[in-house]
This record gives sequence, structure tokens and C-alpha cells, in this order.
Amino acid sequence: MTHYLRFFFEAGVDTPLWPEDPASPYGCPCDLARLPIKPETRAEPAGLSEWYQSSIDRDCPPNPSPWSGEELRQFKQRAISTLEELRRELGAGWVVRDESLL
Repeated sequence: MTHYLRFFFEAGVDTPLWPEDPASPYGCPCDLARLPIKPETRAEPAGLSEWYQSSIDRDCPPNPSPWSGEELRQFKQRAISTLEELRRELGAGWVVRDESLL
């Protein structure tokens, strides 16, 4: 059986992982503690989601991000490396689709 996850960031959500099936035993959005990954690997997507929240202008969300170009570059780089690590650690029974539009 193959499990499918989507990888993207959402305002107010503490994970970038979403199962394709809303009835997934891993929760929707994904409860990182339920995934078969190491605790240190779990911490990275949660930290990225927290960081992502600072990219939104809370006074007026449609406004441009308050992030500098350098912060956006750093975020993208860390997101890509996190996605790669998740794919490695989850292994062959999992497909993690990058829908982050980064």
C-alpha cells in the first residue's frame, strides 16, 4: 500500500503535510507524531510551518510578505531540504508531492 502526502504551507496550520485521503489514519492535516519518522525529523516541518507564519502580514494578509528576499531564499532552501529528508526517511511506501509553489 502506498501512502500519499501533499507538502505545502497554510496560514495558521502547524504542519506542511496533508494526506491525500482526508480519512487518513495520520490525520488531516497530518499529525507529525503519527508518521514513522524520527523525532528530529518531525521537528523540522513543524519549525518550518511556524516560520512560515511570519511570512504573512497579520494586519492585512493580502499584503506582500514582510520577509526580505534573503529570508525567502533561506526558507525555500530549508523547505526543499526538509522535503528531501522526509522522502528519504518515509521510504518506498510513501509519495510526498511538493505543492508548496516555492
